[in-house]
Amino acid sequence: MITPHVRVARRAALRATACALLGLLPACHSGATLGPATRPGPAAPVAFKPSARELALADTVAERTFRWFWETTDSVTGLAHDRWPTRDFSSVASIGFALTAYPIGVERRWITREQSAHRTLVTLRYLWALPQGSQLDDMGGYKGFFYHFLRYEDGRRYGDVELSTVDTSLLLGGVLFAQSFYTRRNGTEVAIRAVADSIYRRVDWPWAMARAPLVSMGWKPESGFIRADWKGYNEAMIVYILGLGSPTHALQPESWQAWSRTNLWRNYRGQQHANFSPLFGHQYSHVWIDFRGIQDSWIREKGIDWFENSRRATLSQRAYAIANPKGFIGYGEDIWGLTASDGPSDTSVTINGRPVRLYTYWARGVSDDGDPGGSERDDGTIAPTAAIGSLPFAPEVAFPAMVAMRERYGSMLFGQYGFRDSFNPSLVTLMPVRMGRIEPGLGWVAGDHLGIDQGPIIAMLENYRSELVWKTMRTNPYIVTGLRRAGFTGGWLDRTRTRP
Repeated sequence: MITPHVRVARRAALRATACALLGLLPACHSGATLGPATRPGPAAPVAFKPSARELALADTVAERTFRWFWETTDSVTGLAHDRWPTRDFSSVASIGFALTAYPIGVERRWITREQSAHRTLVTLRYLWALPQGSQLDDMGGYKGFFYHFLRYEDGRRYGDVELSTVDTSLLLGGVLFAQSFYTRRNGTEVAIRAVADSIYRRVDWPWAMARAPLVSMGWKPESGFIRADWKGYNEAMIVYILGLGSPTHALQPESWQAWSRTNLWRNYRGQQHANFSPLFGHQYSHVWIDFRGIQDSWIREKGIDWFENSRRATLSQRAYAIANPKGFIGYGEDIWGLTASDGPSDTSVTINGRPVRLYTYWARGVSDDGDPGGSERDDGTIAPTAAIGSLPFAPEVAFPAMVAMRERYGSMLFGQYGFRDSFNPSLVTLMPVRMGRIEPGLGWVAGDHLGIDQGPIIAMLENYRSELVWKTMRTNPYIVTGLRRAGFTGGWLDRTRTRP
């Protein structure tokens, strides 16, 4: 078992579309650059048409991933698993992805709107009622933020985990999506909007600025703020945008400028982009925020938008897998994708005559991010969520990867609730492992599904197919305000009249 404090320590240390096809409304983007002095206009469609096989698998992957959230989440509390079938604790970020998955289930007719609304309201009321305070024990959060992991039995802090600013923000992504999706006047949906509003307005963002104007990664009642802040391009875009949009305890625009000041614009594997190694950093904020055609001052100077930046990061990872500099088995144009995920063990082995250090949970990824410990953190372990979560950015390479993983590794990797968290095709002979199992001749495979990896799979599949999450969140006044205060202009943002 990976204990929470080990996982948190690792995370802190490693932070560092085609258009309407076959009845779909996928994200559209040409990959063409935008001149620094020009306003972003409508993007041309990517010349890609998913095959019938790819579309059929997309349906299956989406439904099975949805079932993971719907069937394993506690229906009485709304607490979603951090991982399953291992049941250690609930993850607040996983709850945010669950709240996002439920309306997708409605739109795909896997559940009714009434079922989805009921589960959502149960979840929001439970979160709102959890005690908030600075005490060491029996608190669910403090200053509106939530602890990273919560106990199943009562929703209180699990172990000695931190009050997490980014995991709270991923939760709030789901909370605000629910607020904007459930717009009917019946009692349940009116209550959803009200409780969601209360949860968001309660968060005291300036309090989290231990070293203003940057936001700290977290806080513990025993020791105070974590000695690390959110800066440089990473998954914290949503942290700052939510903080800037607050009508009660808002960050100031200089926080966004301070966060972006250390972005690393570099060429990696033929792709010039803001570098960050694990693909989750290029995906999480994009689950809820449509960055197509809108620009802040930093990305405007580069002549692209943040959606295109994520496309380039995706393509650079695939190029790395094709080059396969470490000689891992299976890597290639259709088997690729590195992000934070489970792994087989914490030990050293020899693969193809080379020494390789294996890890259990690790923020795998590749880029030129300036990490003195190495920017290519790879032990041969691939996570399906890395490729599938990038599907809107680069469908022409993500769809074939999804199919190849399903067909090449079969039921070892793909089961009742979709893709297991990760696999390592290089470990083809039996050896002791701490997590998962080895299938001789096929490789190692994780035993669990992780909520923070299941979430981007279903959400980004839906964003590609119908833009449901993006279109809904474009109506949320807090997201609109946050983007504008961060200096974003152009595209849909200039056209919206949404106000708090």
